[in-house]
Amino acid sequence: MHATLRLATAILLISSTLAPAAEPFTFIENETIRLGVDLKRGGSIGYLAEVATGRNVVNTHDLGRWIGQSYYAGPKPFGTAHPAWKDWPWNPVSAGDVYGFAGEVLEKKVGKGELYIRTRPMQWALKNTPAECTFETWIVLRGRTAEVRHRLNNDRKDTKQYPALDQELPAVYTIASLHRVFTYTGMKPFTGDAHTEIPKKLAKEGKPQWNSFHPTEGWAALVNDDLFGLGLVHHGVGRWLGGFHGVVMKGESKDDPTGYLAPVRREILDAKIAYEYRYTLVLDSVANIRKLAVESRPKEAGTFRFKNDRQGWTLAHATDDGPPKGSWKVNLEGADPQLTGPEGFWLAADVPTLFIRASFKTKQANAQLYWQTTDARSFAGERSLRFDVVPDGTMRTYAIDLSKSKAYAGGITRWRLDPVDRGQPGDTVEVEWISGKKE
Repeated sequence: MHATLRLATAILLISSTLAPAAEPFTFIENETIRLGVDLKRGGSIGYLAEVATGRNVVNTHDLGRWIGQSYYAGPKPFGTAHPAWKDWPWNPVSAGDVYGFAGEVLEKKVGKGELYIRTRPMQWALKNTPAECTFETWIVLRGRTAEVRHRLNNDRKDTKQYPALDQELPAVYTIASLHRVFTYTGMKPFTGDAHTEIPKKLAKEGKPQWNSFHPTEGWAALVNDDLFGLGLVHHGVGRWLGGFHGVVMKGESKDDPTGYLAPVRREILDAKIAYEYRYTLVLDSVANIRKLAVESRPKEAGTFRFKNDRQGWTLAHATDDGPPKGSWKVNLEGADPQLTGPEGFWLAADVPTLFIRASFKTKQANAQLYWQTTDARSFAGERSLRFDVVPDGTMRTYAIDLSKSKAYAGGITRWRLDPVDRGQPGDTVEVEWISGKKE
């Protein structure tokens, strides 16, 4: 759930029946770290510590924290919500709801240094309302890391396609001693350039004010004054939130002060979608957290293959019939239909030509490609190029020479494809892939 609101006064309503006295953790461990999930709170991650010290770094002050799955979709508002959350959307949460009713673990499998959990989550803002979906989580420990894979299996009766909303992938909460946010936001990723500390932002009206920042190496960390703490590695997500709430150094897992990190990406969550993502938790120094991110860097940037999902792309003034199946077919009936990619980072010099494998079935013989940069995080005509298409519905590869635009320079963060200026009945575009290399 959105962290800025999650820490509001409504969390005080959590049921006393879920008192923090003796949590039923199921643990896995190796020679270095120990991780625990709570079987009475939807199998959420509530414990991560070095074996040597046993000090838990995860904040579990209320059911809106922990480390687990939480998703957002329409409608907004959804159902008969708690008065403090009356405009809240559809929002299943693994740990439980604002009233204190917890998610249900349906299945668990525990092995040596690994586990699997399947959960029925609760709707955050509703009272004791299980969601029409299940969550699955796979966790594997390797050295000082926990490799996590999450999956949402939607089974909603409401089949309407709602607009994309921000998703926390995931939300991570830490104890009060881990109060400093470090990352790298520069233009020379993976070169050893100096990393950055994100300054704290003062709270307003009792609500935490998280910073928004753009890591270009796919990692961030909440650490103590010795620069040791919990790192999060999630490549391919360009915008993150992070910061600290409360009094620094005052509290452990059950106390209110907390650090927060979340990679954030907008996604369309269909009624029957199986939506999946992966990330790595690292309990180590800033230097070693960054080293792991560098070692796991993706081989390609700005490349999208629409085989069985939208790759983080969203729609405006357009619709589709669900996630791609070998290609992504989009219906263009509307004014100014747009396909917008997720935020990321790559250098213009590394992608001088963009290749689009697509079929255009339209009444217009040209399309328009927009881009955003690190200096201009908005779409505008000066940062765009028109290119000719053959609008007969045949799949072709189009090469767009971006180097001829003076505005295409520096760090590039996002694409947007406008197949037509105004869609007509029956207009469609079908995209197989978008890449900086011809495939």
